[in-house]
Amino acid sequence: MSDLYTLYQRRASVRKFKSEPLREGDLEKILFAAQRAPTDATAQMYSLLRISDPELRRKVSSHSGHNPHIETCAEFFLILADVYRLRRLVEHRGGVFGHWPRTALHFAITDAVLAGSALATMAESLGYGIVWIGGVLNGIKEIKALCGLPQGVVPVAGLCVGVPEESPAPRPRLPRELVVHENQYHDYSPEALEQAYAAMAPITKSGDWYRVLERYFAQGGTMEAREPAYQQLSAQQGFEPDLPAELLEALKEKGLEAGSLGQLIEAAFAQGFRSLQFHHQGYAWIEKEPEAYRGDGKPGEALGKALLQAPRERVIP
Repeated sequence: MSDLYTLYQRRASVRKFKSEPLREGDLEKILFAAQRAPTDATAQMYSLLRISDPELRRKVSSHSGHNPHIETCAEFFLILADVYRLRRLVEHRGGVFGHWPRTALHFAITDAVLAGSALATMAESLGYGIVWIGGVLNGIKEIKALCGLPQGVVPVAGLCVGVPEESPAPRPRLPRELVVHENQYHDYSPEALEQAYAAMAPITKSGDWYRVLERYFAQGGTMEAREPAYQQLSAQQGFEPDLPAELLEALKEKGLEAGSLGQLIEAAFAQGFRSLQFHHQGYAWIEKEPEAYRGDGKPGEALGKALLQAPRERVIP
């Protein structure tokens, strides 16, 4: 077992694995490490979904950007943000689960990443290779269905663990003064930003780190493409404060998916409704002469209920 400082000096993500299982007893060790990770308020708002079925791995890989290491690694886990179990625990003793969806998602993702990181660090200390798979967000809806994830559970990342067949060199990181702030957050001068590009240049064949950032994070990039499905799924799983998950599921069955109140308003106008009114008494009207529909409740709920009343053909984009 390596000491941590030495481990982090040489660690790098591994994407080529030997077709070998973990040594006997090591799966228990990495799972033990995951469960010893810190957690907020003792709640442990995460789950680990170990995927051992080769066919299921193949399907998850196909919805994750076709990462072959998902299929070849010894162990593959979906790291899940999970408040479903917490809700069940509260309700089991007669409690009423609170309405805190954004905060729930925040702490559930935090718990999930902490647990996954502990699992990964233990695996690497035992001599295994690991790689995180952010690409599970590419097909987050399909993966949710494949794995039967209940409301309150969303995938955060995939995690491959196995016997490495390669020894990649550690990749560069940003200069510490650009990452570590003291007392107050400091802004970045043009010179500091160029220093970041220079430090990260070796990470690409072209020597231009901007090409990586542009591909993922600029307009039209990967993250922008992932956003609609992630927003819709997180809302359907109960993490959108303005829209009840059950209502979103009913709207989905009528052919309309939305991840926010704003998207629902846009959808109403897209269906040809020309007037949308919210009343302080707790209801909403949508109108398209000569028809009008009313829904009751808070704004998002009221609008959703009104759209549910409209004929089926009116709510299919």
